[in-house]
Amino acid sequence: MSERFAIAPERLPEPGGRRLFLRGERGLLLFNVAGEFYAIDDGCPHNGASLFSGQLQGRLLQCPAHGLRFDLANGCAAGIKGFGVRRHAIEWDGTTCIVVITDSAPEEISA
Repeated sequence: MSERFAIAPERLPEPGGRRLFLRGERGLLLFNVAGEFYAIDDGCPHNGASLFSGQLQGRLLQCPAHGLRFDLANGCAAGIKGFGVRRHAIEWDGTTCIVVITDSAPEEISA
């Protein structure tokens, strides 16, 4: 099952920025990394800490609570196989960003 969350152009983060959107009790983070947009859940899978204030280096986001680093492109934690943050697909309808929110588990990438 999936949900489509539309974000108007004026609410999109500037390059290098991020925005937090609340969906009920869950938060959704939208990042603009050099013109590429990434959407993830705002909650570290380790202990649920908010990732909003985490340090961003390129596509890697560091959890401010325990230092875990997640690749925004696939949601995977750096160096930990099978563990990651839930990411969501991005689609565009003109200049409106559509985040496709699914209830599937994070994608696993083999090294």
